[in-house]
Amino acid sequence: MLKKLLVATTAVAALAAGSFSVAAQEISEFRIGILGGENAQDRLASNECVRAYIEDLLGVETKLFTPADYDGVIQGLLGGTIDMAWLGASGYAKTYLTDPEAVDVVLVKTNLDGSFAYHSIGFARKDSGITSLEDMQGKTFGFGDPNSTSGYLIPSIEIPAATGSTMEPGEYFGDVVFTGGHEQTIVAVKNGDIDAGVTWADGQGAWEDGYNSGALRKASDSGIIDMNDIVEIWKSKPIPEGPIVLRRALPDDVKAEVVSFLEGLHAQDEQCAYNMAAGETAGFRPITHDAYETIIEVRKAKGE
Repeated sequence: MLKKLLVATTAVAALAAGSFSVAAQEISEFRIGILGGENAQDRLASNECVRAYIEDLLGVETKLFTPADYDGVIQGLLGGTIDMAWLGASGYAKTYLTDPEAVDVVLVKTNLDGSFAYHSIGFARKDSGITSLEDMQGKTFGFGDPNSTSGYLIPSIEIPAATGSTMEPGEYFGDVVFTGGHEQTIVAVKNGDIDAGVTWADGQGAWEDGYNSGALRKASDSGIIDMNDIVEIWKSKPIPEGPIVLRRALPDDVKAEVVSFLEGLHAQDEQCAYNMAAGETAGFRPITHDAYETIIEVRKAKGE
């Protein structure tokens, strides 16, 4: 039988226990959704330490969910079957535009310099001879997921502006395809299934390492790609890092406990934080909905 988390029913008990709630509230499990971007087994492995910590913290069974695409996590948050997720900015925008009351924005990953921006990175095999968007005319470009910020939304705006064309297959690019996620894009470029693709990185540190954090760093760490075999062909303007969100209907004390844990994770277990954040970071810090209003407006303008 699942254990239950029962919080104190009086203000005195709440203060004594360090709880943030004075109402009798309970949950029977806690469910964490992990966005696509790498294969399900790797997603589970990267976040297992977080799952175990939160299970111990809350005293209830904590589960990881790895839907096949970004929308699976979004729909889980909207439907109440997922309690927490680290969304991309575009994914949060879709969640908010569908139901503004569904989730609370709580934290954001920070880079080593304290910023919370990252980039969409266009890349190709070094031996392809492709070094720029100009070289991609008539070729196949791969994108991760329609709900990915760096894997589609931002490139779908900035790349047409750079090429003076559109993203429609057969216009500037010979074909435009969705690979299913960041790791899938990297593998597809490596295998020569597509001529180039886009993924995400903080844009800090050395290219040879896959930058400090992001999908390229994770793929480099795991041996999926040798960064010396690929080249950067395009880089977006800075993008606001996506937020960690919690389902708004969760008890307040549960949300406060989880936020406090994640804020302290980097100091408590640097390797766990590295695994969760896909590389070297300065940890997670508080952020609010206001940081994503521009992305929300962009998504709204695109009718999505």
